[in-house]
Amino acid sequence: MSERIVSCGVVLLTPDGRVLLAHATGTDHWDIPKGQGEPGEAPAITALRETVEETGIAIAVERLKDLGRFLYRRDKDLHLFAARARADELDLSSCTCTSLFPRRSDGVLIPEMDAYRWCRPDEVERYASRSLTRLFQTTLSLAELHQSL
Repeated sequence: MSERIVSCGVVLLTPDGRVLLAHATGTDHWDIPKGQGEPGEAPAITALRETVEETGIAIAVERLKDLGRFLYRRDKDLHLFAARARADELDLSSCTCTSLFPRRSDGVLIPEMDAYRWCRPDEVERYASRSLTRLFQTTLSLAELHQSL
């Protein structure tokens, strides 16, 4: 059996419990900032690096709450961390994605994420992938997380 892919990410919540979602360029879905680690990189460091690369938001490791590892898809697990957004992080107009990938149609490098939104828990289903929506609806309640942060 092959090793499962582990993607590490941050569930960033506003003071009123909305979650940060970033739009995956060229798709119709939104996602939390997340990605795979470099060899030997600790999961928390991966999650923070991916958040900076995909949003420009830099969070100190001390602010993270380790939520653990979740079954995500048949081939992938998520190791998630949560943090509460500070006042200076609420304005998403300054978000920027420095992580680039080649566009399928012509190979031109484009940003991995191209838009950002704060999403109420009851709005997640409208924007996020089925896998992320299922996780938030069944295993990791955003409302409960909001209460515990």
